[in-house]
Amino acid sequence: MKILFATSECAPYSKSGGLADVAFSLPPALKKIGNEVEIITPYYRCVKDRFHSELQPMGSLQVTLGKRKLYCGLFRGELSGVPVWFLDNMELFDREKLYGYDDDKFRFAWFSKAIIDVLNRLDFIPDILHCNDWETALSVIYLKDDQAKRPEYRNIRTVYTIHNIAYQGQFGKKELTDTFALSPGWYEGGLAYEFQGRSDVNLMKGAMLMADAVSTVSPTYARELHTRTFGKGLEGVCDMVESKMYGILNGIDPDHYDPAKDERIPCHFDAEDKSGKEACKVYLQETFGLRKEKNWPLFAVVARLVEQKGVDLIRESLDEMMRKGIQLIIFGQGDKQYTDYFYYCLERYRGQFGFSDQYNEEMAARVFAGADFYLMPSAFEPCGLSQMMAMRYGTVPIVHETGGLKDTVRAYSDFDGIGDGFSFAQYSSKAMMLAVDAAIKVYFAEHDVFETIKDRCMRKDFSWDKSAQTYLKMYSDICGSGHDPNVTFKDAYDILEVVYGDLEESRNAYLAKQDDDYLNIAQIRIEGPGEGTFYVKFTKQGMDMQPYDYADAHVKLATTFDNLYNMAVGRVSADRLFVNGQLKVEGNISKGAEMRYLLGPSKK
Repeated sequence: MKILFATSECAPYSKSGGLADVAFSLPPALKKIGNEVEIITPYYRCVKDRFHSELQPMGSLQVTLGKRKLYCGLFRGELSGVPVWFLDNMELFDREKLYGYDDDKFRFAWFSKAIIDVLNRLDFIPDILHCNDWETALSVIYLKDDQAKRPEYRNIRTVYTIHNIAYQGQFGKKELTDTFALSPGWYEGGLAYEFQGRSDVNLMKGAMLMADAVSTVSPTYARELHTRTFGKGLEGVCDMVESKMYGILNGIDPDHYDPAKDERIPCHFDAEDKSGKEACKVYLQETFGLRKEKNWPLFAVVARLVEQKGVDLIRESLDEMMRKGIQLIIFGQGDKQYTDYFYYCLERYRGQFGFSDQYNEEMAARVFAGADFYLMPSAFEPCGLSQMMAMRYGTVPIVHETGGLKDTVRAYSDFDGIGDGFSFAQYSSKAMMLAVDAAIKVYFAEHDVFETIKDRCMRKDFSWDKSAQTYLKMYSDICGSGHDPNVTFKDAYDILEVVYGDLEESRNAYLAKQDDDYLNIAQIRIEGPGEGTFYVKFTKQGMDMQPYDYADAHVKLATTFDNLYNMAVGRVSADRLFVNGQLKVEGNISKGAEMRYLLGPSKK
């Protein structure tokens, strides 16, 4: 499959946040499993200054945006065997920062249109155009416009990934025609966003509605987006696109974040021999002016200092944390109110508290390697990568149970000894400190347990391998590599009746173990191609399947025909579909969980 990954930033060339890390890791992971993948991104000043000599000039073209024709230079590089295309316009991208300019709306409208105009020049017409965040949202819209005029584009399918729904690309209504060069019909056609008396256009909303599939960066975040608290005004749109929305957890490159060979850290170590981590802790204490207290727990925060990252909770609790006799390092840039406060604390708690806002990747790796605990109390966190990075270095996370933090950190319980970190559910400084206290208790009183938790952290698989397979499944779903996209409900029902019949032997073996009065009735709604509803009724004697609604069913399931078929033939598990948000379950969850044995190859 051919995939073009469109991104406004890509490490190591350009980076302001987690999107750059995803662009660095996901395309190579997709290539590794047999896909043709290319990346397309702007040619920023930072790219020119650091990587120009490594890039090959590939000519230029004119990008048409309404009545304007603008220069677009082409450069080509390579990242882990994946071609990377850089689109150059010095007026728009030869600047000190990646974002934060008054004309950002025009800069990324140009970039989004250039992605479409340049396709014929790449000699790479993709099966999938994968766009990310609001900066490339317009590419989904421009492609829809151009598919009517360019036959070679008509088979391209689009995926739109939401990395953080708080940044939506919301602008005044007049920008629709003046800046984005779209016809007025697009306002009612998907871009309208009317709120508190304003009539705006919302690029993220438009891309969500127009894309063939929408993904978010963790299963929990995909569920949270349907609520007012997390949906940021687009929760209704998330409800509208639920049938095509996927929650796929981000990963990290385990080779890049490997304490056994990372050249950025002062001493190497691994899960078998962690002695080098002690040397990394001493280095960190020296670097941040802390006392060399070997036995004091060292907590660390590596984050943008903004409200979202839970910095208010840290500020409210810092005095209490210092009284407990721990050391704390905060490393990151951000809002002046926070940096001013932490510089004040640096003087007040000299030798116990360390702070620097001179962020760089090398020092971040050293903080991950040297700390005992990694504190990440984000108010909301779509996925989060730094907790994974910290765990890779044996630094135990303490997180707020939200988004990807909930999906990646399993809270330790002294009841059963299971877990690889500490967490708190209520977003408050009191709840955070209870988690901190639990971590301190284990550190001092249960040394063997603490070492076991560190070991679990270091051995946990955060690679992209599993997620890349899930992305590939999503791509396959929308490319029609499953069944006929025009399949009728009757055809879908008939096919499922046959494959469910093939499961009779294993299913009956499961049912034979049940009580004589066993009954489980599931109403199943097919979404998308083959849309319709049927029910299946299971008793100790077997299965009855009918193409009708069953209002009083124990459980109601909803997913695509392809997912039901693939679940029945064993290509995908019901558990995986449920976790990824592709299998919706209402009613008796326990009855729904039995479908893994009743509608798929039984492993029980």
